[in-house]
Amino acid sequence: MPLPLHTLDPDQLARALPLLDDEWLARDADLAPALPVVLARGVGQDWHKAGTFRHHLAGVARSLALWRQPRDVRLLGLLHSVYGNAFVDLVKFDAATERGRLKALVGDSAEELVYQFCTASRRQFTEQALAGQIEPDGRMHLLTNAGEPVTLAPATVAAFLVVSMADTIEQWFSWQDDIYSRFPAPNHHRPQAVHWMAALWPGPMRPSGRMLHQINRLGLALQHPALQGLLPMPPVFEHCTRTLSAGDDAAAASLYWSVIQQDQPLVDLDVATGVLEQAVRCNPWVGEPQMVLAQLYLSAGRREDAAAVARSALQCMACWGNAWDKRVQWDAWLAWTRILLQGATAEGEGQGAWPECLDKLNNVALRPGAV
Repeated sequence: MPLPLHTLDPDQLARALPLLDDEWLARDADLAPALPVVLARGVGQDWHKAGTFRHHLAGVARSLALWRQPRDVRLLGLLHSVYGNAFVDLVKFDAATERGRLKALVGDSAEELVYQFCTASRRQFTEQALAGQIEPDGRMHLLTNAGEPVTLAPATVAAFLVVSMADTIEQWFSWQDDIYSRFPAPNHHRPQAVHWMAALWPGPMRPSGRMLHQINRLGLALQHPALQGLLPMPPVFEHCTRTLSAGDDAAAASLYWSVIQQDQPLVDLDVATGVLEQAVRCNPWVGEPQMVLAQLYLSAGRREDAAAVARSALQCMACWGNAWDKRVQWDAWLAWTRILLQGATAEGEGQGAWPECLDKLNNVALRPGAV
C-alpha cells in the first residue's frame, strides 16, 4: 500500500525558512513593536510546559505567521495569555489597570481580542468547539472566568479556533497527556502526591497520543459555513478539510515511539521500517515519523524513497511551524530533514552524500543551494 505522502510546496517552505532565525520576530513589522514590552515583563524567565513562556509565545506567533493570519490574530498569538487565563496563572499585564497601555501598544481591536481570549472561559470554548456547538450565524455563547455571560462574534470565534490550534501544537506532549489527560475537563480527583510519577517534569517527552486529534477537530470547526472565509485556513490537515481519528492519532504516536525507544529488532531495518510506514499511514499530518523513515530508507540504500519521504516531512514541518516531537525544537527537526533530503539527492559520493560510516554522520552539513 503506497504511503500518503505530501508534495513539497516551495512557497510554503520559503515562508518557513526565514522563521528559523531567532530574530524573525524583531523583523516583523506588526509584532516587533510589542516585543520589547513583553520581554520586559520577564517572559524569558517563566517556565511554560515545553520551555519558557517566551519560547511559547514566539512559537504560537510563528505558526500564525506561517498560516498567514492577519495582524490582530498574530498579535493575539504573541499576547494570548498576558492577562492570565483559566489554563495558566501567568499574568504579565493587569487587566484591571493596564488595558489602556496594551491598547496604546497594539491598537483597540487587537487588545480586545487578547482581553476576550484571557477572560472568556477557554475550557467552555474548547468544549463547545469540539462538540460543534457554534450558532448557525457563527457566534458562540460562553461565560467569562467570573461567570458572566458573553457572546463571541463569528470573527472572534474563528480567531480563537486558529490561535487555539497554534497554542496547543506548540506546547503539548506526553507530560500533559498524563497530568491533564481529560483536557479540557479537569482532573480534580487525582491527587498529585499519589500520581507523583506522572507529575515528574518533563517525563519521557513522547509526542502526545491524543492532542493532534483535538487540534484536528478545532480545524474542522473552521469549516462552519458562517466561519469560512473569515480568516486564511491553516494549511495543516489539507487546509483543515481532512479528519484524523483518535485511534489513528494514538496508534501513530505509539508506533513512532516504539522505534525511537528501540523496541524493535536492532540488527536489520525491516521491522522498524514497517512500523514507521504504518505510523505514517495512520497519521500523515506530522513530519517527524516521515523524517525518521527517510533516514531508515537512506540506511537501506533506498534513495528515491528517502527523498520522497523527506520532502513530505519538510512539507508537514513547514505547515506546522512547531514540533510534534518536543525532544528538540522545530528548527532542529527541519534542519535535519534537509540534511536527509540532501543525502538522498546528492550525486555520487561528492559533497552532501549520505555517509557510509557511522562516525561521518558527525560531519554532515547543509550545502549551498540545498532545499
